Amino acid sequence: VQLQASGGGLVQTGGSLNLTCAASGVTLDDYNIGWFHQATGWERKGVSCISKDGTITSYGDSYKGRFTISRDNAKNTVYLQMNSLKPEDTNVYYCAAVRLHPCPRLLRLWVSEMDYWGQGTQVTVSS
Repeated sequence: VQLQASGGGLVQTGGSLNLTCAASGVTLDDYNIGWFHQATGWERKGVSCISKDGTITSYGDSYKGRFTISRDNAKNTVYLQMNSLKPEDTNVYYCAAVRLHPCPRLLRLWVSEMDYWGQGTQVTVSS
């Protein structure tokens, strides 16, 4: 099983990126999906999440109105459209799959409570 986050890069303040979380070896429509970024130590901070069927989404306060999460279960992929990027958004972004805990609760889970983690993608926003 593998989750792979991609789509990061270097953009200027106010720019946009579209992150992709692609899965292999697992069917993502069985899972609620969250996007996180690096926090202190080994922990991660919740950015956004989406329910298994895509009907429920949630965002951290810092990202409301700027980021949009979506999913295409037919493609086994989840997206995070990031607009109006700020230098403080600079971080490594990860996606995670959680079967039992719903969105938005999964944004507050410990790393050890996630079913699957993806490798991160670096987002750098220059001022």
